Amino acid sequence: MTARSVPAAGGPVPDAPGPDAPVLGAPAPGAPVPGASASPAPGSERRLHFLTPLRRAWVPIAATVGILAQQGENVTEWAAAVSALLRVAALAGLVLVFGVYGFLSWWFTHYAVTDTELRIRSGLLFRRTAHIRLDRIQAVDVTRPLLARIAGVAKLRLDVIGTDDKDELAFLSEQDAVVLRAELLARAAGFAPAEAVVVGEAPERELLRVSPRDLAVSLLLTLSAWAALAGGILAPAAVWWFSSSPWVAAATLLPVLGAVWKASAGRYLAEYDWTVAESPDGLRLDHGLLDRAHETVPPGRVQTVRIVEPLLWRRRGWVRVELAVAGSKNDVLVPVATRAAAHAVVAQVLPGVDLAGLVFAPASRSGSRWVVPVWWKGYGLAVSEDVFAARRGRLCRRTEIVPHAKVQSVRRSQGPWERARGVADVHVDTGANATVTARLRGAAEAAELLHAQAARSHASRAWARPDRWMT
Repeated sequence: MTARSVPAAGGPVPDAPGPDAPVLGAPAPGAPVPGASASPAPGSERRLHFLTPLRRAWVPIAATVGILAQQGENVTEWAAAVSALLRVAALAGLVLVFGVYGFLSWWFTHYAVTDTELRIRSGLLFRRTAHIRLDRIQAVDVTRPLLARIAGVAKLRLDVIGTDDKDELAFLSEQDAVVLRAELLARAAGFAPAEAVVVGEAPERELLRVSPRDLAVSLLLTLSAWAALAGGILAPAAVWWFSSSPWVAAATLLPVLGAVWKASAGRYLAEYDWTVAESPDGLRLDHGLLDRAHETVPPGRVQTVRIVEPLLWRRRGWVRVELAVAGSKNDVLVPVATRAAAHAVVAQVLPGVDLAGLVFAPASRSGSRWVVPVWWKGYGLAVSEDVFAARRGRLCRRTEIVPHAKVQSVRRSQGPWERARGVADVHVDTGANATVTARLRGAAEAAELLHAQAARSHASRAWARPDRWMT
């Protein structure tokens, strides 16, 4: 295997607008915001919702249940040997201990928004302080699990550049969660603390709503869901046949059922009533039947857009749009929509890109059919002034689009069999630890594409718009 790498060095990036820059839809500084409650002074410490101790108490409860399950026989013998009064007293003592633990863990948890960071202090025995720089926040999501929706509380989850796991504040009242989210986004955009408190939630305009019927039909027309269901039926039956043990078959059935659920009913529940709305702070995604989630696609942070076209969807003209966002796990933009509607939404995250105008050149016929028989026809490449796009797949077609400004490096690879047939692969790496590959290009074309793409990425970075919120 031989490889050649050419870094796509970035040029100077224009300065980001300051806090005095105009903001689309934001009220003037000092103007009252309808529906916004009074916020504490900047830097003051705040506590979570008073129902939070109920959530914290589940930690020792789960640990106790695990211990009792492990020592089941001994616990049964002990319970039979003591009186009913003593058993009730022991249960009451456990409930008291769990309640005190939940209360103390809530009491010692504070958060504060200072001039430069969100500070979260937690821990009963071992103190932990998280310092989250406001200028590193790229997404703030509000999630409402089913029980939290019943109780009127919500969870605030933060995507921070350079971290894999999300920090979270659980739980806040729904109104406080919305107000705090708006404040954090305004601070991340560069507003002064006093202004950030009164900016309020940015307005939004609905772009797309997926109907429950279309979502259900799309799942029925997805071959992967049927493959998971077939595997859920055949795998345990085959294990039972060869092992003659129902317990081994049951152990095989559980993970298979999990995969079937995730590909069918679980996906339907998660993507139910999917709504995409345009806002100054990015594209807002609201979805979920039982657990309601409010997520944000950060402006300028989208590294790759993937358009998925399953075989049975093409007759209806449906596509699925997935994303790769640096430092974020939000990977779905549109679960199912017509091609025209999906392109209109993608235009919001890739401004100026005309996906319908991309013309894909097929893989080199002379060498590709010997390297990848039959399936070589599914590969294609399109390069425009704004994006690098690669296509692959025949049964399920996937088109990956990368803006030139998001390319971190360009590589050309050529295995021994590819070298013998005169073809090579060109890889572009993005900031989301993802790679988009244009496969089976002619060797001369790949060498030329390598240097041309590095030059395009360098030029695009020099003119890229700054990644700032609400500006």
